[in-house]
Amino acid sequence: MKFTLSWLKSHLDTAADLDTILTTLTRIGLEVEGVDNPAERLAGFRIARVLTAERHPQADKLQVLSVDTGEGAPLQVVCGAPNARAGLVGVLGTPGAVVPANGMQLRVSAIRGVESNGMMCSSRELELGDDHDGIIELGEDAPVGMPFAAFAGLDDPMIEVSVTPNRQDCMGVRGIARDLAAAGIGTLKSLEAAYRLDAPLVPVEGSGPAPEVRIEDAEGCPAFYAQAVRGVANGASHDWLRRYLTAIGQKPISALVDITNFVSVDLGRPLHVYDMAKLSGPLTARRAKAGEQVLALNGKTYTLTEGMTVIADDAAVHDIGGIMGGEESGVGETTTDVLIECAYFTPEAIARTGQALALTSDARQRFERGVDPAFLDQGLAIATHLVTALCGGRPSAITRAGEAPLGTRHFAYDPALAGSLGGLEVLPVRQREILASLGFEVSDEWQVTPPTWRRDVDGPADIVEEVIRIVGLDNVPSTPLPRAEGVARPTATPEQRTERRLRRAAAARGLNEAVTWSFLPVAQAEVFGGGAWTLANPISEDMKVMRPSLLPGLLAAAQRNLSRGATSVRLFEFGRRYLADAERPTLAVVLAGERSARGWQGGKAQAFDAYDAKAEALALLEAAGAPVANLQVMREAGEAWHPGQSGTLRLGPKTVLAAFGTVHPSVARAFDLGGPVAAVELYPDAIPAKRSSGFMRAAYAPPALQAVRRDFAFLVPASLSAEQLVRAVRGADKAAIVEARLFDVFEGAGVGEGMKSLAVEIVLQPGEKSFTDADLKGIADRVVAAAGKLGAVLRG
Repeated sequence: MKFTLSWLKSHLDTAADLDTILTTLTRIGLEVEGVDNPAERLAGFRIARVLTAERHPQADKLQVLSVDTGEGAPLQVVCGAPNARAGLVGVLGTPGAVVPANGMQLRVSAIRGVESNGMMCSSRELELGDDHDGIIELGEDAPVGMPFAAFAGLDDPMIEVSVTPNRQDCMGVRGIARDLAAAGIGTLKSLEAAYRLDAPLVPVEGSGPAPEVRIEDAEGCPAFYAQAVRGVANGASHDWLRRYLTAIGQKPISALVDITNFVSVDLGRPLHVYDMAKLSGPLTARRAKAGEQVLALNGKTYTLTEGMTVIADDAAVHDIGGIMGGEESGVGETTTDVLIECAYFTPEAIARTGQALALTSDARQRFERGVDPAFLDQGLAIATHLVTALCGGRPSAITRAGEAPLGTRHFAYDPALAGSLGGLEVLPVRQREILASLGFEVSDEWQVTPPTWRRDVDGPADIVEEVIRIVGLDNVPSTPLPRAEGVARPTATPEQRTERRLRRAAAARGLNEAVTWSFLPVAQAEVFGGGAWTLANPISEDMKVMRPSLLPGLLAAAQRNLSRGATSVRLFEFGRRYLADAERPTLAVVLAGERSARGWQGGKAQAFDAYDAKAEALALLEAAGAPVANLQVMREAGEAWHPGQSGTLRLGPKTVLAAFGTVHPSVARAFDLGGPVAAVELYPDAIPAKRSSGFMRAAYAPPALQAVRRDFAFLVPASLSAEQLVRAVRGADKAAIVEARLFDVFEGAGVGEGMKSLAVEIVLQPGEKSFTDADLKGIADRVVAAAGKLGAVLRG
């Protein structure tokens, strides 16, 4: 919500300075997001008069001006504007000023050999318009030497506040002024005073025939008020109206359109005007027919569905009710007769239609939150007053179709709730004052009736919130929660402890933690099999699908880092995947770029491969407490993985603890990654829980006897994996063999076709006594027998 300080003061009679107003806004729950004062950007620009204009000696299109700035001797300025001439009063940028349009700082410089002390400015250079054909020309009576911002009324800070969805009343400047008045920052002016009316603001029943309007969709549009104004002249808006709209970033269009935009921001009451010459028959609020189309004011054509509320005549749809008007019946320069629409649309219907059409507008923002249903007559009266005041014309009689749902509510309220529920003791008399200033009615028995513009107030707790925020949320004391005596028990769940261990282990291994969006573009989700959940009303098309994997976000992050010059990217993220049946905690790792840089010892730079991913997966699983020694390596990692350079780590054939390897080349190309990319997806919830053994660990007791190492070389079928052989060897004697590892692989001369040689080292740990030769031979025989079951033969 944007407005200027002068706009606010048109409703609020206050002497408070800007800082006080900003502090109070945030204190009462209207967080200030930013303040922009055009006068600060125009510092150094002042009104100046051109005394003389002579042709530049070195350039035909340049002139050398002598400029009176009102301070001391005239300045010499070189200017190329065609309208520069003696006697012209314009705007001079003095040395040190920064041109708003391009950020250039002015300084004394020589232009074609002639010194220039600044620049005479055009409207575009000061960002005050699109005119760049010449410098600004002011009236002869413009005070020379005066700062231009003060002269043009631009010393008016623009304030932007964040309005929460429940505060529909603050979607208008008047609602914000009401809150500030309740907080003690001035007094809220009457509507008559705000609009400088000499008479009470009441609907004016004109003499012309009333426009004919009907309601056929009372659920979507319960009330439809309309008044015609005939004989208007639709030209440019008055300066004050253009200045207000321009200050908040809206482009002035014409007087009639600007009036509706102004009332929408000023009072939070959207309106619409129709060119009556373009209508065929009466206007009707009805439900759209399937397939009907409307060309909206934004230039786009929308196809409607049944159930959407529209305003239509006998020929076509002219308005997507409460969201956006149609182009065909819009007002223009030739418009002479207009129909002003002031209707009430049901918030829920507006939300459904806006989401279905993916169409947002200022009107939708306000109707969707809920405008004041009791403000139809006054809203129409204000719009008619502004139209006749700025465009002339004669108002007609008023048509009132339907009835707005006022929904009056009453709540029994106990003032003691401010202390017990809100944490701040407030005197009952002060609470009554606050509620009255906000528009609430409070009886002697504390029966509270919220105003019609506060549909969000639905009980005593909401009333407490109103009291506390006006007193000041910063005044609520910080009170610690009660705590039992003694040492606090641990509160982290096993899942949380596992997550902490994984994060710390990943960081300790040199991985950088990333946090990516939980939503993906459709194309990225499809690369990983598609998402199970798609948002109907996403923030943007790039955040439409809830991620089925954490890898897309990390791959995109890796690409961004590599494209910015990073040579090695090692990222991890702990987050959630959103599957059809549940959401699953997941740790993902992406390794891209160089594993090791080129050097005199290692030669060329080495890229990451599937073995790096496997090493990360095993190390992280071990940190998480998984039984790494019992894991099996299997394939079937998925279509997103390289089929020959990937696998899974499992406990049995069904329990997958992690997928690892090189991502499929097509996946890497989809994320604009050129080289091989290694990755891991680890599933902590698949790790079996450890049996509880109490809080005490057994004391560490190192073996008393030295371990024995033995090597075995086997000839095995080429299709046999090393992991299968190592597992079989380790299980040959579980009491004596404490470790087994592969240390050599050989294929070639001396090894038969279809065979390979695998060499395994085992570590034997004696217990109470050393191994005898017979013991060692028995263990060796059992190792050879276990390997033989896999087709392995001890190599001679």
